[in-house]
Amino acid sequence: MEIVKKRIGIVGGGQLGKMMILEAKRLGFYVAVLDPGADCPAHSICDKHIVAAFDDPKGYAELAEYSDVITYEFEHINAKALEDLEKKGHVIYPSVTALKTIQNKNLQNIALEKNQIPIPRFSLVTNTDEIRECGKAENFGYPMMLKATTGGYDGKGNALIKTENDVEDAFKQLGNGAIEVMVEEFVDFEKEISIIACRGINGEKVVYPVAENTHKNSILDVTAVPANISQEISDKAADIANKVMSVFEGVGTFCIELFETKDGEISVNEVAPRPHNSGHYTIEGCFANQFENHIRAIVGLPFGDTSLIMPTVMVNLIGESDGPARLLGLEEAYNDPSVHVHYYGKSESKTDRKMGHYTVVGKTIDDTLHRAMELKKVVRVVGE
Repeated sequence: MEIVKKRIGIVGGGQLGKMMILEAKRLGFYVAVLDPGADCPAHSICDKHIVAAFDDPKGYAELAEYSDVITYEFEHINAKALEDLEKKGHVIYPSVTALKTIQNKNLQNIALEKNQIPIPRFSLVTNTDEIRECGKAENFGYPMMLKATTGGYDGKGNALIKTENDVEDAFKQLGNGAIEVMVEEFVDFEKEISIIACRGINGEKVVYPVAENTHKNSILDVTAVPANISQEISDKAADIANKVMSVFEGVGTFCIELFETKDGEISVNEVAPRPHNSGHYTIEGCFANQFENHIRAIVGLPFGDTSLIMPTVMVNLIGESDGPARLLGLEEAYNDPSVHVHYYGKSESKTDRKMGHYTVVGKTIDDTLHRAMELKKVVRVVGE
């Protein structure tokens, strides 16, 4: 059967959008991008760059003119503008219904809970008295998390409440009532893990190996695959991933972030309706990476093999200072032929900004992880 060539529109021209484009262009697809940054990472390789704000309905309408199917690289975008396009017959994957639910952590949790998917206990709150009520021993107890229901990422929009004395400061930190917030039970986890899953237009689903993640300052630092978990936990994670894809009727790549608890259970932390930072290991580590399968999904092609080729470790390159970006240590890194550096092309480094990543592959996860950690001393991004 002849493949119908499609024009793909992507909301967001950051590193995830750029990596989607690399896979789309390999198949000869036309790609348009909406992003407010004139020099965003995707700018140099897209066919059309619409420079517009992520809340600008006119920008979305223009993107639709150049697209047969629209997708997005992150979820903090104008769902109403996409909804209006969808009502006019434009094809958007994942669906706007899924996006609107996942954009709001409270709605996301309600959907997961309704479908018997394990999550921490949660409650919407509007004032400090309600937060203190949640903190009572017969309810959530301390510590617990206060979260903005929308807009949070990389730890932003979250506040840890260790004791009752932290309630006032946490509430002020998250807007003092100006935005919707919820309290979530604190999960005393053993490990942070994640799993990438993809679903096609016809309902076909594929799941990637479970990744084990470590964070630094609430930002993903290292991903190691295979995860050091039992087969039972791995099977539970895959089962949850399949259920999540069915709940949201997602088309494309999703990431499900999970906690493995100290008593051997797992709980969903949150769902991302897009390729994910913790899935970058798939580029070198799997036969078909998360971006390739995302493109395959949204244009209606069968999926590629998600199997792990060999143990893989990914390390994020986080900006160490502000200023014009400079990548250090590339030549030294490439003295090891199993190292692959991905530099996103952001002109400005900012402290704690994701500037790139590198992967290391090897025969055993322990050796691969050791070499990856040694490289952290060498490969860095600074602002000059």
